[in-house]
Amino acid sequence: MKPHATRNRSDKRAHASSNDGATEATAGGKSVQVAKTRHVASPPQARKAKLAEAAPPRAARHHKEHVKPEKVVRDTFTMPREDYEKLAVLKQRCLDAGVAVKKSELVRAGLLLLASEPTKRLLAAVKAVEPVKTGRPPKSK
Repeated sequence: MKPHATRNRSDKRAHASSNDGATEATAGGKSVQVAKTRHVASPPQARKAKLAEAAPPRAARHHKEHVKPEKVVRDTFTMPREDYEKLAVLKQRCLDAGVAVKKSELVRAGLLLLASEPTKRLLAAVKAVEPVKTGRPPKSK
């Protein structure tokens, strides 16, 4: 830790006068006694209390609680080529808008939209999807 530099306060003090701590000023021919006031530094305990309650942002950033990321599940599913191409079109629309998105993010966004719909609209969307045979497609030659 770097030691604090001490400063010479002798150059900051006013020169002492003969009347021991008071200076004499003349106002309208009369002499007026003006007492010198010294700046009293606040006690070190008060400063430390202020620092403890208002930590700098840099220190606060290091003391945040670590949040564990949610575990992800890897899964595969089968879909018609038409729907797969729709994912590519939606990805391109997002890129045109300046947002890079992955296929899995698009699927998750669709889930969010379906989850927010009423049950009637959800069932209508499910009925509109044509069922496909599950499993891997045959290898093309």
